[in-house]
Amino acid sequence: MQILLAILNVIWFIVIVHIIMSWLINFQVLNLGQRFVAQVWYGLNRLVDPVYSRIRRFMPDMGGLDLSPVIVLLALFAIRTVIQNNMYHFY
Repeated sequence: MQILLAILNVIWFIVIVHIIMSWLINFQVLNLGQRFVAQVWYGLNRLVDPVYSRIRRFMPDMGGLDLSPVIVLLALFAIRTVIQNNMYHFY
């Protein structure tokens, strides 16, 4: 169970970093012309886009607003809460 919670925490961290980097790139604080920033950004996109794309199929078009990271964070929070509340059943 602790391993599953650790994996969920890593996924949570990756999504948060992706959200923050997208804001910094859109506000031109970070530049994709920098090699390191581009590599981190494309690596994060390769990790989160498969999950986001599945959620985007069911979400209505909101223009430029993408709520799929919020849905992922809410789902991770719900899964983590269920696991933590029922963890004593496994010991």
